[in-house]
Amino acid sequence: MTASYSLNDNGSVKVVNRGTSISSGKVKDATGKASFVKSPSEAHLKVSFFGPFYGAYIVFELDDDYTHAVVSGPSRKFLWILARSPELPESTYLELVDKARELNFPVDDLIKVVHTPE
Repeated sequence: MTASYSLNDNGSVKVVNRGTSISSGKVKDATGKASFVKSPSEAHLKVSFFGPFYGAYIVFELDDDYTHAVVSGPSRKFLWILARSPELPESTYLELVDKARELNFPVDDLIKVVHTPE
């Protein structure tokens, strides 16, 4: 799965998620929009893929070089570890999982996606 982000002219963010269905092998795209809840200096966005319905997107860990991030929703129900490259070093991944565990996320439920070339 990939996620691409670009800035729209109005200051919102275009989000394009792309993934391949395991069962059918078909590639599917979902395009949405995100906007900052308060200000662009605070990594708390609202994201919509389905019309007027928005979900929270809170970046609570970000690498200085933007190579990886840890993102959650407003509760402990959703957690994503995102990386710019298909392979995140295992030591980095484990460090991020430990940070999420310290914040009481159910890290045992994480699904580690295996990326294959398209």
